[in-house]
Amino acid sequence: MPAKVKTKSTIFNDPIYGFISIPFDIIQTLIEHKYFQRLRRIKQLGLTHLVYPGAYHTRFQHAMGAMHLTGLAIEVLRSKGNNISTEEAKAVSIAILLHDIGHGPFSHALEKSLVSNVNHEDLSGIFMESLNQQYKGKLTLAIKIFKNKYRKKFLHQLVASQLDMDRLDYLNRDSFFAGVSEGVISSDRIIKMLNIKNDQLVVDAKGIYSIEKFLIARRLMYWQVYLHKTVVSAELLLVKILKRAKYLYGKNKDLFATPSLEFFLRNQVDKSSFEKNKSILDEFANLDDYDLLSAIKVWCNHEDKILSSLCNKLVHRKLNKVEIQGERFKKAHIEKIKKAVIKKLKISPKDVHYYVYSDVISNKTYNPNDDKINVLYKDGSLVDVAKASDHLNISVLSRTTKKYYLCYPKM
Repeated sequence: MPAKVKTKSTIFNDPIYGFISIPFDIIQTLIEHKYFQRLRRIKQLGLTHLVYPGAYHTRFQHAMGAMHLTGLAIEVLRSKGNNISTEEAKAVSIAILLHDIGHGPFSHALEKSLVSNVNHEDLSGIFMESLNQQYKGKLTLAIKIFKNKYRKKFLHQLVASQLDMDRLDYLNRDSFFAGVSEGVISSDRIIKMLNIKNDQLVVDAKGIYSIEKFLIARRLMYWQVYLHKTVVSAELLLVKILKRAKYLYGKNKDLFATPSLEFFLRNQVDKSSFEKNKSILDEFANLDDYDLLSAIKVWCNHEDKILSSLCNKLVHRKLNKVEIQGERFKKAHIEKIKKAVIKKLKISPKDVHYYVYSDVISNKTYNPNDDKINVLYKDGSLVDVAKASDHLNISVLSRTTKKYYLCYPKM
């Protein structure tokens, strides 16, 4: 039997916005679904709490906040004479609510180890298709908006663009819980300045300074919080742990894991696996932070010295040293460190990659070739914010900034 839509009104008390009401019955139903409730058990910022101790907020909170902001944006756009039907408002609210439902625990680490060729956006779409079957097509329009296949393109831009409700929420929310001021933005003012022109989400000209602040805040948050070198070190350590565990499972070694975690450690799973076999999606839906953390705690005492040492480093926050610079590290420097680590840890050269690794991290604050942030002037003209700004050289923010890192144990 198809699942039923519940008719029960609930109000949530959010630390950022105060009381949040649920606008549609189907939204309440989706929130109560086990797929969505799982997001309560997945931290929004993964291992960032190892640097910012307050960053324990969840993807559940973020999804609720983004849905709330979307509702405010719809009201503003309607007040300016733009036609958004009740069904469209409902669909875009569903799309933003579920935009992150495909995130796994420590998602970026998971995407690099437990699954392959599939990201959280792909999985969000697969989850939404599954829910659409359960609720007899009630998510069809939401899925079209999510995948940018609906005729009103500005609705998709509310969900996914360079000025979407996702970003407006996570900047303020992550700043609040991390205890930093760099990401604080005036989301209320930005939303009040939103408009529609030529089926595109635009910003009224008097809101340009708020957009400048938004772009600067995003750049600062990436380098101050999201790509903080210690956070990067911790997440890469988790990747190495999961790859070692997967290697040991491949060798039929005895390893503690919850049933769902064991499934992904034993099997090679990619995007087509989820599309062909619904049970795999259910296995993924059973995974949360607790599966990984409980396993890692047990693995601290595993007989495999590499796995146990890596897990102890993460559990007890004995993280690797990180060097960061603007150019690639010289091979001679990396080889020198590898030899020292091999000697000190008494490991085989073939296993040194678990302890010494180098790569690049990058960020582009604004992409003028993507969905542009266009400024709407009173004469009806549209100008890209990168050209309209007279106080800020946004072209600088349009460049991709790269930083090269080298991680290795503290000697």
